[in-house]
Amino acid sequence: MRRQVLGLDGLRGLAALYVVLFHCWLYAFPGYPNSSAPRVLDVLMFGRIAVVFFLVLSGFSLAISPARHGWRSGGVGQFLRRRAWRILPPYWAALAMSLVISLFVVPASHYGPPDGSSFLVYGLVLQDVFFAPTPNGAFWSIGVEAELYLLFPLVLLVRRRFSAAAAVACVTLPVIVRGLLAPGSNPVEGDNWLAPHLAPVFVAGVVGAGIVVASERVRRLPWGWFAVLAALPVLALGFIQGSVWTVRHYFWIDLAIAPAMTMLIAAVATGQPAWLVRLLTARPLQRLGDSSYSLYLIHLPIVLVVIRRVAPHFVAPGLHTFCFTLLVGLPVSLLTAWLFSRVFELPFKRNRSWKSLTAQLRPSTTVPEEQNQPPVPEATPSRGNSPSASLT
Repeated sequence: MRRQVLGLDGLRGLAALYVVLFHCWLYAFPGYPNSSAPRVLDVLMFGRIAVVFFLVLSGFSLAISPARHGWRSGGVGQFLRRRAWRILPPYWAALAMSLVISLFVVPASHYGPPDGSSFLVYGLVLQDVFFAPTPNGAFWSIGVEAELYLLFPLVLLVRRRFSAAAAVACVTLPVIVRGLLAPGSNPVEGDNWLAPHLAPVFVAGVVGAGIVVASERVRRLPWGWFAVLAALPVLALGFIQGSVWTVRHYFWIDLAIAPAMTMLIAAVATGQPAWLVRLLTARPLQRLGDSSYSLYLIHLPIVLVVIRRVAPHFVAPGLHTFCFTLLVGLPVSLLTAWLFSRVFELPFKRNRSWKSLTAQLRPSTTVPEEQNQPPVPEATPSRGNSPSASLT
């Protein structure tokens, strides 16, 4: 059985790139969600859905190894330690960068510059539980995903003891009931307590990882076409109704789009369609996927600096600023993310402990035994473990 699932890094890279384009669109045109952008650019309004995709992909990637071992995680403590080792170092480095830019260059939100509470709340990854002025608007999903990691071992237990349907029902039915009883409730990014609402999309990815151990008959099903058929009604409704309606109905859109996302990932995991897998495994997308978590973490302060501090000196507001940001902010974000990942992300992907990391940094002709171990399947917007995607 093939151990590596090809194409997932490419999916992460494309999702992270879309989030960057969304933020270029969001901040170049005022008035969101009633955006002043030309309608032809409405294709960029689904930034929230891209982050939902990160969560589905995160659940899928994390569950690949347990699916191959009877849905066992290998130990809750070990799982959480590996998640913290993988996610926190680049996140904390990006947090420091974001705090400096938000304090001294351009604020990250209309709530004002970050303060002491921002340092504490975001440093402890508690932004989904407590409010504090954000140093980086993209960080909301990191708090959500950190909470979903705590849910992951329990989801595996339910999946192992009962079934995939039971795992999905346990988290989805309470969310649906909440939505029906409180129809005015529509949590959007930046709000607190989004993890309970977004847990079903994460669990959809977890149970979807069962495709890696499914029978050949199930694997040969046209999952790509199933994904297209499931996604078209949701996306078409968003395009027709516009960004204002879409933002006001994220509660249901997130739930409705998750099955399509899961089936798309299942299609790629089973090698279909072949042309898409070849595209996703091409070197440019592989490299983009390698630094996708870093790109997600650091792109927004760069985009804000370009739009609010640099562009006004060269171009007019609106469409000219948007194009200027694509020409300047996008390549700067990609290059900075690549450099950032080499310093703050890649060493922690290649090493599993401080002992291994420090041994690698010391000049030596021997390779630490720990580095010879096969990589652990991971999940967030970079290879293996992130939101998200990382997420995020």
